[in-house]
Amino acid sequence: MGYFTSEATSMVEQDLVGDEGAGGDEEPSAPIKLARANDVLPTEIHLLPVASRPFFPGQAVPLMMDAEHWEATLRAVAEGEHKILGVVLVDSETSEEAVPENFYRIGTACRVHRVHQQDGHLQVLVECLQRFRVGRWRHREAPFRARVAYLPEPDGPPNEEIKAYAMAVINTIKELLPLNPLYVEELRMFLDRFGPDDPSHLSDFAASLTTSSKEQLQEVLELLPLLPRMEKVLVLLNNELELARAQQKIRRTVEEKMQKQQREFFLREQLKAIQKELGIAKDDRTAEIDKFKARLERLTLSEQASKRVEEELEKMGILETGSPEYSVTRNYLDWITLLPWGKHSEDKLDLKRARRILDRDHYGLEDVKKRILEFLAVGIHKGEIAGSIILLVGPPGVGKTSIGRSIADTLGRHFYRFSVGGIRDEAEIKGHRRTYIGAMPGKFLQAMKDAGTANPVIMLDEIDKIGASYHGDPASALLEVLDPEQNVDFLDHYLDLRFDLSKVLFVCTANQLDSIPGPLLDRMEVIQLAGYIAEEKLQIAKKYLLPRQIERAGLAKGTIKLDTKTLRALIEGYARDAGVRRLEKQLGKIVRKVAVRLLEGEEAPISVTKADLQDYLGSPVFRDERKLSGPGVVTGLAWTAMGGATLSVEAARTHGFNRGFTLTGQLGDIMKESAEIAYGYLVGHAREFGADPGFFERSFIHLHVPAGATPKDGPSAGITIVSALLSLALGKPVRRIAMTGEITLTGEVFPIGGVREKLIAARRAGIKEIVLPADNRGDFEEVPEHVRKGLQVHFASRYDEVQPLLFKDA
Repeated sequence: MGYFTSEATSMVEQDLVGDEGAGGDEEPSAPIKLARANDVLPTEIHLLPVASRPFFPGQAVPLMMDAEHWEATLRAVAEGEHKILGVVLVDSETSEEAVPENFYRIGTACRVHRVHQQDGHLQVLVECLQRFRVGRWRHREAPFRARVAYLPEPDGPPNEEIKAYAMAVINTIKELLPLNPLYVEELRMFLDRFGPDDPSHLSDFAASLTTSSKEQLQEVLELLPLLPRMEKVLVLLNNELELARAQQKIRRTVEEKMQKQQREFFLREQLKAIQKELGIAKDDRTAEIDKFKARLERLTLSEQASKRVEEELEKMGILETGSPEYSVTRNYLDWITLLPWGKHSEDKLDLKRARRILDRDHYGLEDVKKRILEFLAVGIHKGEIAGSIILLVGPPGVGKTSIGRSIADTLGRHFYRFSVGGIRDEAEIKGHRRTYIGAMPGKFLQAMKDAGTANPVIMLDEIDKIGASYHGDPASALLEVLDPEQNVDFLDHYLDLRFDLSKVLFVCTANQLDSIPGPLLDRMEVIQLAGYIAEEKLQIAKKYLLPRQIERAGLAKGTIKLDTKTLRALIEGYARDAGVRRLEKQLGKIVRKVAVRLLEGEEAPISVTKADLQDYLGSPVFRDERKLSGPGVVTGLAWTAMGGATLSVEAARTHGFNRGFTLTGQLGDIMKESAEIAYGYLVGHAREFGADPGFFERSFIHLHVPAGATPKDGPSAGITIVSALLSLALGKPVRRIAMTGEITLTGEVFPIGGVREKLIAARRAGIKEIVLPADNRGDFEEVPEHVRKGLQVHFASRYDEVQPLLFKDA
């Protein structure tokens, strides 16, 4: 529907003639020009908010508005005498949300020429006439109505400065015209109504051409003085010119690139067609198929795999190269033909060579080397080493990974390592099914592809840290891989073919056995790496670690000197853990500080002494265990991930008000039970050991294990706790002796673990006399001779055999 009629809606000038004739102030034959505002424009008008950008006098602007919100406003304008509408910019997101506080103070009075309603929207054509200032509000809700004061345009002929600015504006517009064809049509419409010698309308027109922000355009609208307005407009025009040039440059660059790519594409297609006609080239599909067939000639596939490959090659021959199924089939054939079907490297079964490589790569660890050589010797007698799974267990930094690499070197096999620590998805082991986008085989087939042979050495690092989630249990998936009876027909989900893993030598590493599932552990041959003693660390530091750190720092050999005394102090004070990783880090710190000193002008070689360690490394991390003594104090031996430690156990009678027994020192459940057993055993047998049974009846006893911040657990402190309680009851101090062993309620002494580490801890603390369970005699004999040397060890099967060793008068 339309509220306004006009005989000529296509040309604003013709509408002006018809509408101004209705005003009565101009003769129909008068030339077309704006009437004086005070004669024809009312002082109270309806206001229409716009949120996009302000309008300038002299424009003819089409508007699109929501009929539901603004139909009442336009109907009120249509019913008015002058058909005048005030268009004002608002700072709200949309015009429908606007309230009087959102309106800017300056707007433009417009005459409405045509309104057409369609699909819930109003199409309005307005002619912008005059600036005005909003005065008193008459109606503060839509339809908005307010009193306004019109702002006249500057009058009189322009001066020279304004003419110069006008010429600058015109010249800038001329530069814009070639960059954007839309400007040509807008300029033509402007020149039809105004001349270039009208600087006020010229500046407004130039501002409307730009894509400046609505705030910047509103500033131009509110600038009444002509010179500042033209200065502002010229700045906006120049910004627009720079923007248009940048856009044209980007467009030109993109077009050139597209033309180059299209040209290259057409040339390549023509070249392919020519080569195909001459018979010197093949299309992509044929080339891919020929490549796969060439690979297959060098492989020995199983019958099942050969049949599958033939089917996939036939499918690939009829699929379109651009189809997704073609890409899936191509990737599948690529994986099948890259796997080492029937390709094996020849093992170097030479025991002397194996011993030489192990001694070259590792110092010490004689028991581990012995086990590995025994394992290799069996393989040499059989003629092959297959279907074997070795598990190397030990603390961090003892060389588990490097031993696996040395095993591969001794056999002359390819070595592939990947960590299974933290793996939570079964598909990492057995692959994804081909139905998934981006599907890939599991880690084992990836290892086989990278190794290039079907009998590599594959190391599974951190197998004790493998996880589980809703994606599946990777540890269970490993059961098939690590079972010699099953991995001959290993089935990967992606490949969906049986692949033989029985020739692979698997070497796994772990820090502990507790977190490895029993069925998985049962499939592996366990080799324990107990760690290095101080003397071994000393030799490793001299022969391996220090030279390596010097080489990494880019220093010459002999630049740094660390004598044996300094290295021993470094090991005891800063790197007492079972491995050598911390020791290498500390040596690296020393080497870096020496490198700085060399650059500062000091001459090589630089000697680092024991007294210098604190300057280089700070205070020692480890200190000697404090020697506690007196009745109720006994030294025990404990196993830790750091390689073993001495542990003092203290027992004290706190009061005699009642009978009781309490434990402190952050003890675990097993150690608490062991303490309860020791207390019960001694109370029941106090008379046999010369103690007063009534002592426990009238004593509240407190048992404490120092270093309360360190968690402690295990049954091996049983005989130590009994000895501490007995010493307290007799009031006699115990001799300088250390002990370890589990106690039972009947006084039996049961075996414990970590014998080697505990002996090293006793030697480090300067204790020469030790009590061990009789059942650990075999473990003691396996300890290297240089560790056992100088130690007096007593073996006890019952506590009766321990008690006579405690006191000096025994």
